[in-house]
Amino acid sequence: MKKNIHDYERVARFAGGAFLSSLAFWGPKKIGFLGFVIPMATGLSGTCPLYSALGISTRKETKDQDNEYFPVQSISEEAAGHPIVGVS
Repeated sequence: MKKNIHDYERVARFAGGAFLSSLAFWGPKKIGFLGFVIPMATGLSGTCPLYSALGISTRKETKDQDNEYFPVQSISEEAAGHPIVGVS
């Protein structure tokens, strides 16, 4: 699945889930503390099904960046017919 949760939100969801899970030990002894499962799962996976259904994304879109495996060709290299930079 495509990640749609920003990294800061992931940390906040995980921390909130950890807090809710701690209620099992020191808080009210009710079944409601099991609500920690949803924020922790979405925080770990980076995907929120509700966001996906609504078409929302808090994650910034990343552009294709050149790297050592797939470098971006310059216009002159592309015009000269080189398939990949550095490969003859």
